[in-house]
Amino acid sequence: MPANPASNAPRTSVQRLKDRPHAQVLIIGGGINGVGTFRDLALQGVDVALVERGDYCQGASGASSHMIHGGIRYLENGEFRLVQESVVERNRLLRIAPHYVKPLQTTIPIFSTFSGILAAPLRFLTHKQQGAPKERGAFLIKVGLSLYDFFSRDGGTVPRHQFRGRKRALAELPRLHPGIKYAATYFDASVHNPERLTLDVLQDGEKAGAAGGNGARASNYLSLVSMGDGGAQAGAKAGTVQLRDELTGEVFDFSADVVVNTTGAWVDLTNQAMGAASAFMGGTKGSHIVLDHPELLDACQGREIFFEHTDGRIVLIYPMGDRVLVGTTDIDADPSEDTVCTDAEIEYFFDLIGHVFPDITVDKDQIVYTFSGIRPLPRHDATQPGFVSRDYRIERRGDAGGPVVLSLVGGKWTTFRALSEHLSNDVLAELGSQRKVSTAKLAIGGGADFPATEDGVQRWIKAHMAAGRDADRTAGLLTRYGTRAADVIAFLDEGPDAPLHSTRELSVRELEFMARNEQIGHLVDVLIRRTSLAFRGLVTGELLNEVAEILSGPLGWDAAARAAEIDHAQEVLRRFHGVQVHSLVA
Repeated sequence: MPANPASNAPRTSVQRLKDRPHAQVLIIGGGINGVGTFRDLALQGVDVALVERGDYCQGASGASSHMIHGGIRYLENGEFRLVQESVVERNRLLRIAPHYVKPLQTTIPIFSTFSGILAAPLRFLTHKQQGAPKERGAFLIKVGLSLYDFFSRDGGTVPRHQFRGRKRALAELPRLHPGIKYAATYFDASVHNPERLTLDVLQDGEKAGAAGGNGARASNYLSLVSMGDGGAQAGAKAGTVQLRDELTGEVFDFSADVVVNTTGAWVDLTNQAMGAASAFMGGTKGSHIVLDHPELLDACQGREIFFEHTDGRIVLIYPMGDRVLVGTTDIDADPSEDTVCTDAEIEYFFDLIGHVFPDITVDKDQIVYTFSGIRPLPRHDATQPGFVSRDYRIERRGDAGGPVVLSLVGGKWTTFRALSEHLSNDVLAELGSQRKVSTAKLAIGGGADFPATEDGVQRWIKAHMAAGRDADRTAGLLTRYGTRAADVIAFLDEGPDAPLHSTRELSVRELEFMARNEQIGHLVDVLIRRTSLAFRGLVTGELLNEVAEILSGPLGWDAAARAAEIDHAQEVLRRFHGVQVHSLVA
């Protein structure tokens, strides 16, 4: 969206960077790995700054399959270190972020017993598909799940896998394809609010910076323009970057001793902007659709259905609240082009649903939302996308007279905490500093003191209800913010409040709280990343107008800016998410 000079509300996040235009560390990229590293370094007392050209968790981090998983299929690639780290981190996130990360029962429908036994060793050795895809049979899946259980044995909080024969499997999931021979069930975890978890991690970092006096600062809608060698602040190594405020168009210099590039699939483009082109990345596109389909929702029985499609691609169908998420593809992609879910991918998703639920029909009218992102995978040349490593590495560049630049290549949602720790340790080594705090057992945001049982949840809700705020509304706040909802509730109770006419899930003062505390840059940020309204297909013209009107005060939007924000939200939803919303006359 073009810069909007009609907004007269100063952005505190940008002003803090302009007031003190130097930091020990500058992180470029506000996905989960950049934000996780920001939090970790702030906890170590490092003067760290983070900038993100769009909104936090807007790229691949917000376009994931919403899973926190060990990656059972990575075993076939021989990525045992990654699987072990992933299951440890999965179990850890269930403990330190219980408000967003929940156990996910997963079932694999299996159509053969021994299929794929001969092809599997070749896939393992060559990381290539040998001939036409051969479905993995029960024997291979049993071996894989047994290894998976083995990696999960230390500190595990989820049950071990179970196998069912056809009769029992169809008794549990009667809408499954009648031709199945077995069904294997195991547990991973899901994250229904990846955007809000990212925001929690970010705010933890800001809070640590404030408490430690190191001034950890972060701003979204602030992009890197270039890197030069002039204008460096006193005490900094030669080298500055130019940053541009994407909301106002203003450009200013900022310097750092260490620059960390966590821009995901755009790492090479970011390095090019800094004058040191690289060829590290080779990301692949993954698309998803969200369905309002009660029949399919019921067929899943609360479980993720995770299986191998006829082309050898591992795909998934799983319920999220009252919607069903279906994904994903794995296609080579160009990060310089828009990433959208295509009609061909939608047909692919309909086909895979029919593969396991043959008597359930799906049509495009049941799609309420689509999304697509580019996985930050390493360059893989002739390697097929499905065989590219999901592990990560850190590339270092330290030109004479310039700042050290660390580029993150790869990384996945599940391992963000461990990856951030690794990257932070490398940064600390560059600074000659030592780690002071471990994040391994540190609760994230609203996960602190989150009720461990349903009875505990109900007690929390009852304790925080008030006149005009019933149990459903209070429960919604707890779901959205975790125990940080107590701070939101305190703000709501400080003045007159009222629910929106267009949705009972938001109120006037909650939107004001978001505007003051959550770096809202655009109207669409509220719809997609601060709430799940867009994901669930609940955005209406009335909602666009009402939310824009309420945000206009705290964000300084005049009538022209408000109209521009509504147009922008409509365009983003149409172009990137397949959603047509017709606004009303404001």
